[in-house]
Formats: sequence, structure tokens, C-alpha cells
Amino acid sequence: MTTWVSKSTWGLTAFLSVGVALFSYRYLGPPNVTMAPQILANLFARPWLLIHVAGAATALLVVGFQLLPALRRRRAIHRWLGRAYATSCLAGGAAGLVIATGTTSGPVAAWGFGLLAVTWLYTTSQGWLTARARRFDEHRAWMIRSFALTFGAVTLRIYLPLSQVADIPFPTAYPIIAWLAWVPNLMIAELYLRRGAFQRPQLA
Repeated sequence: MTTWVSKSTWGLTAFLSVGVALFSYRYLGPPNVTMAPQILANLFARPWLLIHVAGAATALLVVGFQLLPALRRRRAIHRWLGRAYATSCLAGGAAGLVIATGTTSGPVAAWGFGLLAVTWLYTTSQGWLTARARRFDEHRAWMIRSFALTFGAVTLRIYLPLSQVADIPFPTAYPIIAWLAWVPNLMIAELYLRRGAFQRPQLA
């Protein structure tokens, strides 16, 4: 039962990640595909928004496959996918930090998205550095945190329509979602890591 739930959870997570990634790529195509006016009003929308979209979408696309045990055992594939994921996160996070400073949605949204970008950059960098140092347990923990933040792109797109269904005005909902999209994700990741550490036998 536990294995089935775990596989189902991974399958849903991968499906949502790939779906949001492919959906987001449309913004990199023909110019007739436009973003919401509130997004384009950002002072640094061009060119940083496209860089952010490209980085975050690619990270989402790659990360689902990185979680597959069969691919992790293929070290060469895992390393190359890991490099692609980390590079995409760093590009998306750096651009996201610039965009956060130019938001027109107020300081609460700016701080929410700004801290997301900084935390995303830090966790991914630590994941990269610990892998290079061959500290693989630490590497796994940091990359789980990084993925939780990457998945914020998915939860953001869940909360936005839910706020509309709840008839919450966009100027009210958006600053809250700027935090809600990633803080609970990171908390869940930490609880998962702590539970795993507790369950592992401790050596005397």
C-alpha cells in the first residue's frame, strides 16, 4: 500500500511538473501569446521574465525524470540531467530575484517572491556543491529542498484559480500566494527529511 501511494504521488507530481513546464513554454514562442497585464506591468519583465520562464520550465521538465530510481542508477544520465536542472534553477532563480524587485503588487509579494528566489538559488547551489564533494546524502537532502521550491511554479498555478473561484480579488490574493506557493512546500520537504532521518538506524 505504501509503495503504491508513493508511486502514485510521484506520478501525479511528475505529471503536474511536466504539464506546467509545457504550458509555460508557450510564452517563449510566437509573440501573439501574451501574459496577464499584471505580470507584464513588472518593471523588469523584459528580458528577465522570459529567462525566468525558460529556466523554471526546464527545471520542472527535468526534475520529474531525476526522481526516477532507474535513472539515478544510471550515473552518467543522472549527472547530465542534474547539471541541466541546476543550471536551469540558477538561471530561473537569478531572473526571478530581479523580477521580484520590480513587482507592482506591493512589498509583501516582492519579499515573498524575492525570498523564494534566494532560497531556490541557495538550496540548488548546495545540492550542486555537495554532489561535487561526493557527500551524496547531503546532496539528496538539498535537492529535495530545491525540488520543493521548483514545484512552487505548480502550486502557484493551483492557488491562483482557486482564489478566483473563492472570489478573492487579485490584488489581495497575489501577495498571499507569493508566500503560500512555496513555504508549505519547503515545510513538507523538511518534515519528510526529518522523518527519514528519524527512521534511519543510528550508529553507536
